[in-house]
Amino acid sequence: MNIGEIAKRAGVSRSTVSYALSGKRPVSEDTRQKIQRVIDELGYQPNASARALANGRTNTIGLVFPPAGNHYTGMQLDFIGSVTEAAAAYDYDVLLSPSGVDSDRSFQRLLGERRVDGAILMEIRLQDDRLDHLAAVDFPSVAIGRTAHPEGGWWVGLDHTALAAACVHHLADLGHRRIAFVNRPEQLLRAGYESAHRGLDGFTKAAAERGLTVRTYCCGDDAASGLACLERILHDDPATTALVTLNEAALGGLYRGLAQAGRHVPRDFSVTGVVASRWAETVTPQLTAADVPAEQMGRLAVDLLVERLDHPGTPARHHLLAPPISLRASTAPAGTGPADPAPDLGAPTHP
Repeated sequence: MNIGEIAKRAGVSRSTVSYALSGKRPVSEDTRQKIQRVIDELGYQPNASARALANGRTNTIGLVFPPAGNHYTGMQLDFIGSVTEAAAAYDYDVLLSPSGVDSDRSFQRLLGERRVDGAILMEIRLQDDRLDHLAAVDFPSVAIGRTAHPEGGWWVGLDHTALAAACVHHLADLGHRRIAFVNRPEQLLRAGYESAHRGLDGFTKAAAERGLTVRTYCCGDDAASGLACLERILHDDPATTALVTLNEAALGGLYRGLAQAGRHVPRDFSVTGVVASRWAETVTPQLTAADVPAEQMGRLAVDLLVERLDHPGTPARHHLLAPPISLRASTAPAGTGPADPAPDLGAPTHP
């Protein structure tokens, strides 16, 4: 069914139907009601392209979200779901673009063909050419994450620096003196992923403040990498009694490695980190963690983008979240540790 058929049945011109649908020109109330009755009888729904031509909007948001590795992690899927649900509440669809850099053809199509009204970007790097490009062409966008210079931008961020530091202080308050840090994969750290860098900064600074002996590790986003990383931790310093992780995808492997090494959680070894609550609650014992509020962050990002679209020229706004640590069952006061502790390693190291 098309506008021509509606016009024929309503006894009006095609342009009158178009004006009634778009609101671009006034149409008498009697004529508008006559057209609406035909539309209701026929169950007509204007297609997306027609709506875009009529009102300049596609009612679609682009979610630019490249997988950090070979697959999306559980936490990444949580973010995708949260943005999709929040957008639906505003009657927006979501187009997922796995774009990595501003030269990516998928990213250029998204912008050049104006397939979307605005974009939400994830997997933010400290120096992110995608955000620079969007700002240069004045394309409405919101980032979930912060660049090195977030002033004047539209974004929703998690304070990884403060959260990693809070995990360190929690363990230090329990008497742990030798702690490992399990970060995201090495290629993400090299690429400048802000969560990996800011989490590492928070961990090392808090450890220095408390005078702790620490080692830091990059780890792949999967359980097998988590198991291998835990084996390295205990090989490098068998006296380690706790770890902090940003890597929820490796969490199951970390737990498995501790079990294989005969380390009971939390009696012999405490584990904490920055992880989404539903993943923290899938391991046994449940993880004491700063819970990543993926649903809230996705909703706030959509709220900000819709605000930009509805009110152009509004001064930039942002949200920086720092949820408290949720105490569960994976941390406890430091015990006696292994029978033959390794010698003190001195200042923090970064293999």
